[in-house]
Amino acid sequence: MPQNEYIEESIKRHGRRLDYAERKRKKEARKAHKDADFAQKVHGLRAKLYNKKRHAEKIQMKKTIKMHDEKNAKQKADDAVPEGAVPAYLLDREGQQRAKVLSNMLKQKRKEKAGKWNVPLPKVRGIAEDEMFKVVKTGKSKSKSWKRMVTKPTFVGDGFTRKPPKYERFIRPMALRYKKANVTHPELKATFQLPIIGVKKNPQSPMYTQLGVLTKGTVIEVNVAELGLVTTGGKVLWGKYAQITNNPENDGCINALLLV
Repeated sequence: MPQNEYIEESIKRHGRRLDYAERKRKKEARKAHKDADFAQKVHGLRAKLYNKKRHAEKIQMKKTIKMHDEKNAKQKADDAVPEGAVPAYLLDREGQQRAKVLSNMLKQKRKEKAGKWNVPLPKVRGIAEDEMFKVVKTGKSKSKSWKRMVTKPTFVGDGFTRKPPKYERFIRPMALRYKKANVTHPELKATFQLPIIGVKKNPQSPMYTQLGVLTKGTVIEVNVAELGLVTTGGKVLWGKYAQITNNPENDGCINALLLV
């Protein structure tokens, strides 16, 4: 191929690459408008799912922006102020340091919200629905089978009121309801009987968490006010998480390990 033709060919190729990059940039710029138009037109279940997805994206974007803001923030450091007289124009500038991206307390709070802990039992045996629920036959000729009785221990709050029997889908027997747990503090090596506040996460299923089913590996929230635990800021801790380490349906009690 002659030299001039080769140069022309390379220029064309380079131009095509530039055109592609420009088209891609313009497409991304138009995406926001397209999304807005689609959000206005869509309706029904599809609209619900789309809005939920957009809501999650916006939250994530705001979190990212906030993290970058925290990176660039400045805060005063008391120990960095020099002794002796300081000129007036340096009063605001002295003793400043870059803020950490995230403080330990904020990290801990985010970890708790995300539901991630270093738990004593990271893996548990899966429980099938046949084992968890017993089918309750209803109707005049016992032909309906939409009701279920929970066969595992459960927790229900103090303000719990049962639905009328006609409309109650999941029945939680009174004999299998628990209010207290034997919680062991891993550092103190002592066990306390503490009242249960709620069920934070059942690893089996979100539905079991909602029903308050207590199985091995479930993370529960217990009232630790009587232990007198305090935070680094001096506030008294009221609720703390613990993981169930036994099979409550076999032992007749709940044994848990405090997550510290």
